[in-house]
Amino acid sequence: MRISKRLTMAASAAVFTLMAGAAMADGEKIIIGTEGAYPPFNNLEADGTLTGFDIDIAKALCEEMKAECTFVTQDWDGIIPALEAKKFDAIIASMSITEERKQKVDFSAKYYNTPPAIVVPKDSDITAATPEALAGKMLGAQSSTTHSNYAEAHMKDAELKLYPTADEYKLDIANGRIDAVIDDVVVLSEWLKSDDGACCKLLGTLPVDPVINGDGAGIAVRKGETDLADKFTKAIAGIRASGKYQEINAKYFPFDVYGE
Repeated sequence: MRISKRLTMAASAAVFTLMAGAAMADGEKIIIGTEGAYPPFNNLEADGTLTGFDIDIAKALCEEMKAECTFVTQDWDGIIPALEAKKFDAIIASMSITEERKQKVDFSAKYYNTPPAIVVPKDSDITAATPEALAGKMLGAQSSTTHSNYAEAHMKDAELKLYPTADEYKLDIANGRIDAVIDDVVVLSEWLKSDDGACCKLLGTLPVDPVINGDGAGIAVRKGETDLADKFTKAIAGIRASGKYQEINAKYFPFDVYGE
């Protein structure tokens, strides 16, 4: 999960349309911004389709709201400015609900909550996911995320290297250019299952900092548009009550990603 990156090609103005059922043609129209570079939560596939937990949840919420939704990809660093510029109406991209972000946007209730974690190469001499063990080490993180903020606050003796996308820090740790990375435990765990993640291992999760990590991932809307945020909150409760949330959860995770 992040504070809330797309490569330039993937950040094109391509729009992905979801019709929330034929009977909803006259329903509310909502444009949803997502990153498309944060698997397993959201990812832009080679064939141009958007996949992932965020995307499936967004589709379910739109159906619950009887809304007609379209998806647009947007680089992570510019995703809040793009929302403010009215390029889309809501962000569903694993964006953590934090006090800092609440100064710029309004949020729905959370739709999932997972902790940060540290990954290191399999042959690493780092033995613990602690500030002391990471002191003097090169630690990679995606910029403008809760994870980079966490590292700056709690890993002050590590040398922090920031990347515009998660793909880039993964490439650097696989090639021995950095000593460790910090990100959401689910994102890292899924990556480690892939061939590209065979280089590395999960060192451990980190204690959640409520100020930095916030209250989980929520749906961001423009400041003052609380009616839309409330509709998403109601829809989240609706898909959890109907079992649709659990169905999507089981597609991606062997545990309840909703959290406490």
